[in-house]
Amino acid sequence: MYFYLIIFSIGFYFLSMVSSFIYLSKPKPAYVKWISGLLTAGFVTHTITMILRFYQSGHFPITNLHESLSFFAWGLALFLLIIHYRYGISVLFSFATPIVVLFISLSLSVPTGLFPLAPILKSIWLPIHVTLAFLGDAIFALTFCISIMYLIQEHHIKGKKIGKTTKLLPSLTLLDQLNYRLLTIGFPLLTLGIITGSIWAEYAWGSYWSWDPKETWSLITWLVYAALLHQRLTVGWRGKKAAWVAIIGFGMILFTFLGVNLLLSGLHSYGRWS
Repeated sequence: MYFYLIIFSIGFYFLSMVSSFIYLSKPKPAYVKWISGLLTAGFVTHTITMILRFYQSGHFPITNLHESLSFFAWGLALFLLIIHYRYGISVLFSFATPIVVLFISLSLSVPTGLFPLAPILKSIWLPIHVTLAFLGDAIFALTFCISIMYLIQEHHIKGKKIGKTTKLLPSLTLLDQLNYRLLTIGFPLLTLGIITGSIWAEYAWGSYWSWDPKETWSLITWLVYAALLHQRLTVGWRGKKAAWVAIIGFGMILFTFLGVNLLLSGLHSYGRWS
């Protein structure tokens, strides 16, 4: 049942992605309804799978690589829908839905079975820490998409290539403002994720900080976004420079999320504590 629901979620997300690509060539309002409707259907189905997983496992479904990849895709779909209904930036679907499809599909490329929960994971701090961290990561995924959109729009405007793409993409001002607003939401979530992770580490391993590879890279990532936020507030960083830093920051998030767990050994390695 769980597996089939995940497949249905992927199907809805995939159709939403395909519809968003069609929208790029034929930007009609009817396509936007299909895109958002299919994404909503995927999100609802996806939510049901997480509730079912919780019921079957008896714990918050975010304790291994499969569940984490799925949760990240779910969080991104959630914020994508919120941004759509708040700002109506339809073209954002074309940039963000491929990431949703990629991550939920990757979640099926690793073991999906239920395994006994390691004693170290039986803590109230686990769902708090991981939820905050991944929701922050999902928001930064959107800043990545919006930064790509900014650079494309800026390139077209600078080169005086005013065409269909330029008309589809929002203004540079709106993209930059939205990037900043998302940064002011994602950064506190990331900060709280690190703080609650430290509290959990004290409970689990007797130390708030042990310079584990994932802790170290999380701190480096936090410093990148802290520098970006500081520069925007004090120096007035904006536009192209801020977009590039946001892109670099998301690259570091991906390495912290997947690279550290899969390539480096440590307390957070998947297959151990996740």
